[in-house]
Amino acid sequence: MNAEALLAHFESYLPFEEDEKSLIKSRITHKAVKRREFILQTGEVCKYYTFVVKGILRLFVLDEEGKEHNILFAGENEWISDITSFHATKPGVSNIQALESSEIIQIAQQDLYFLYINIQKLDRIFKVITEEKYVELQNRVFHTISSTAHQRYLAFLEQYPKLAYRLPNTQIASYLGITPEFLSMIRKEMVKSD
Repeated sequence: MNAEALLAHFESYLPFEEDEKSLIKSRITHKAVKRREFILQTGEVCKYYTFVVKGILRLFVLDEEGKEHNILFAGENEWISDITSFHATKPGVSNIQALESSEIIQIAQQDLYFLYINIQKLDRIFKVITEEKYVELQNRVFHTISSTAHQRYLAFLEQYPKLAYRLPNTQIASYLGITPEFLSMIRKEMVKSD
């Protein structure tokens, strides 16, 4: 694995000099993750921001009855982290799991802060990335509390157009807060109306 996908991602925001690229490469780790493997579990401190080079990861929580609730997904060229745990360096309540065999790049907290200081444009890029994720989560909350299941599914398709047909119904239904059977009904209705 190499860092080219990550560097291309960063350069989609701002260009980097070769010495900056080398510094970034020196502060990241590559990892292959098997399908269903966890990179974070409830009660652990989230030590990394994770960039998905290949595959799909999900962030989810378990309720008191052990039911899974998907909060967000990350496919290629997207980030995933338990941001609260990462920044507070306290045990988190969420889990991060690979839904497909995946290749990831991780940046540890101390390395990220080092890069912020030494490559100021990276600090700006991460502010934009964080703002984009905040908007995504804010929209998700809005849709969860004020939209029908059909509207939530349409919002999901807009948010995750590349992942919608790679994810099993059970995972999408968990994200939408509905049963897989109800999701199948919504999909059938959409096909009929087209």
